[in-house]
Amino acid sequence: MKNKILFAIITIVACACVPAKKYNDLLASNKECNDELEVYKSKALTFEGQAKEFEEKYSILTTEVEKLKQDTTRLGNEYRDLQVQYDKMIHRVESLETSFDKYRLSGERKSALLQADLDAKSIELQRKQDELTELESELKNKQQLLADRERRVSELEEMIAKQEQATKLLRQKIADALKGYTNQGLTVHEKNGKLYVSLEAKLLFATGSTVVDGEGKKALIELSKILENETNLEIIVEGHTDTDKLASANYPHNNWELSVLRATAVIDILLTNSKMNPKQVVASGRSEYLPVDLADKSKNRRIEIIISPNLNDLYELINK
Repeated sequence: MKNKILFAIITIVACACVPAKKYNDLLASNKECNDELEVYKSKALTFEGQAKEFEEKYSILTTEVEKLKQDTTRLGNEYRDLQVQYDKMIHRVESLETSFDKYRLSGERKSALLQADLDAKSIELQRKQDELTELESELKNKQQLLADRERRVSELEEMIAKQEQATKLLRQKIADALKGYTNQGLTVHEKNGKLYVSLEAKLLFATGSTVVDGEGKKALIELSKILENETNLEIIVEGHTDTDKLASANYPHNNWELSVLRATAVIDILLTNSKMNPKQVVASGRSEYLPVDLADKSKNRRIEIIISPNLNDLYELINK
């Protein structure tokens, strides 16, 4: 458009016989305008490209802005939801703090009670521990005492077993030595750990007499030879009578006296004819009061030699 106007002006000027100088000036001016126009065209193209680029960027930015608006709306909704939840949490926390303070105060009271109870339990536990320690010590002492007792019991059992064995051997020796008199009223038996050598009066004495006859004396001498080597025995010689009263008015006076005199007569023979220790022997009269057969008086008239182990060592061990 501008070129057309410029060309018309030049034509008019030329037709009007414009001077050459002005014409040249116009040409120069036209050229300058053309150059400037080219520059503007170039810039216009550049601006047009930039405008397209800006439009594209604008479109992208518009899209991003729309997306940001959507995101902002979503985030705003989420924020409001979170704010509601936060307010609820704040309320819940405040409620919990109130409850905590209440429970803390209650807990402190309970804790104080529990601590007092714990202290009491600790004291009781210590007392029980002390009792347990004392009981343990006592138990050890009892165990030691029990061990000592068991050892002594073992020793006692061993000692008793030896004595029982010795008693059996002695019984056998006596029975073997006096077996010739078994049909003459002599018996040997064991009772309560003691040996009983029983001799009926008819083997030893005449009626009412305190003098041992010859056959009975032989039996007693045989017995004394066995007993003289048994130094750990206690020997009791018991005289027994029946219930008949003595016919003599002088000597012996009664059955008591008769039973004792007969026992001493037997002891005299035992000691005279052996090396028996008199300290081991005891004379005893039982008169008529320990009968063995109520239907046969002759069996009640007897001498019983009771042989028992000396239990001094046993008693000493027990007393320990």
